[in-house]
Amino acid sequence: MRPAVAIEQLGIPAVVVTATGFTTLARLSAKAGGVDGLRIAEYPGTLGTDAPNVIQEKIRSVLFEKIVEGLTQDDAGAGSKAGSDDWDPRKIVFSGTLEEVNDFFEANDWTDGLPIIPPTVQRVEAFLRHTDEAPDKHLATLPSANLLATPWNVAANAVMAGCKPEHMPIILAAVEALADEKFSLNNIGSSSGLLPFALINGPIVRELGIACAGQLIARGPNTAIGRAIGLIVRNIAGFRPGKSYMGTYGYPLAFTLAEDEERSPWEPFHVEQGFDKSTSTVTLGVTSNWGSQPEASSGPDNQPVADIALKLMTREICRKARVFDFATIGPKAEHTMVTILVSPSIARCLADAGYTKQSIMEYLYQNAKLPLGDFDWITKYTYPASITVEQKVEVGLLPQEFSGPPEKLVRVLCGPEIVHIVVCGDANRNRLMVLEGGHSEPTTKVIKRKQQ
Repeated sequence: MRPAVAIEQLGIPAVVVTATGFTTLARLSAKAGGVDGLRIAEYPGTLGTDAPNVIQEKIRSVLFEKIVEGLTQDDAGAGSKAGSDDWDPRKIVFSGTLEEVNDFFEANDWTDGLPIIPPTVQRVEAFLRHTDEAPDKHLATLPSANLLATPWNVAANAVMAGCKPEHMPIILAAVEALADEKFSLNNIGSSSGLLPFALINGPIVRELGIACAGQLIARGPNTAIGRAIGLIVRNIAGFRPGKSYMGTYGYPLAFTLAEDEERSPWEPFHVEQGFDKSTSTVTLGVTSNWGSQPEASSGPDNQPVADIALKLMTREICRKARVFDFATIGPKAEHTMVTILVSPSIARCLADAGYTKQSIMEYLYQNAKLPLGDFDWITKYTYPASITVEQKVEVGLLPQEFSGPPEKLVRVLCGPEIVHIVVCGDANRNRLMVLEGGHSEPTTKVIKRKQQ
């Protein structure tokens, strides 16, 4: 779709081929890119479940005519981008009771379906007192709607989510991470259902009571901060469920967690990213799942817990739905991430056995393997392009080690660097969790507190 927008802006007719259900997304994304009348040829039905002969017939009898019609019509062209330069962010859009305000915001698709705190001018101004930035400063242009993020509209969404004014610096840093090209926000609307999450590190965790222990995503400020990020993705980035956010089953609210730096035997995540331990940071990542939380124990034969934990991690990685992407090499590999949440007790067992975060990452890269036959089946029948492993090897998307007999074991990770380990959760439990996500990589930004 994006190449078609660029071509249209050069004055050359282009047609985008979409599948049923994605036409609205194509039109909204094109409008945000400056093209109002995008030419679209919609494939009728579900491409992934149609038999090859059905696909051929639909292309011949339906799609081809729509493509020709689109290329020969002249009602498309470059238009103005969404938004208006004379919009006053202090304008009162609605007045009424709490219930009436919530009904109005929900009718305009500005909420996540839960009640919001009305973002009155007074409440927004209270948040702005916690930043040195001017209220109307252009912080970023967030795709896919390409709307401007300013301290004012960021604060409005934070108010709606139930945040406290002192959370404003965290939210602003999160917006900076969302806007970073590395985070690849433009691709978060994938039908796989990508869920953004925030990881907070540094002194601010203790100062503001960000939860890092048991039930961390559902305690303290974590819930409101995560919700604020989700509302910003909806209202400023423009990802609306069923329109420009295409997650097949949707996704729960964005969540926030903090690393338990005091109980961790290793250096904190943000230090690994090159920041000083005394610096407070927020890292934005994505995940496609919030699945099982396996326990690592010594078992009846008294196996070392560290060994069991490592084996559990490899098993969990191999069970994730996107293993066909994990092993991909080249530019795409830069936008793949696996985040492993490890409880402090498990982290201590691993550290006592001599493991560092880096050696665990290397272990997982070397040992997370599948039989080539299984990997080929997953790639052939669940990969969106229905491409075979052999074809991926031929074009350089997979390394040569993916050639061989079906029983050959192949690695499902492209490298140890896509694995990220965070120590958090209940210190009295022996749980771990593997989160995986595509189209993005962890993006860390400094939390800038107001100068006193």
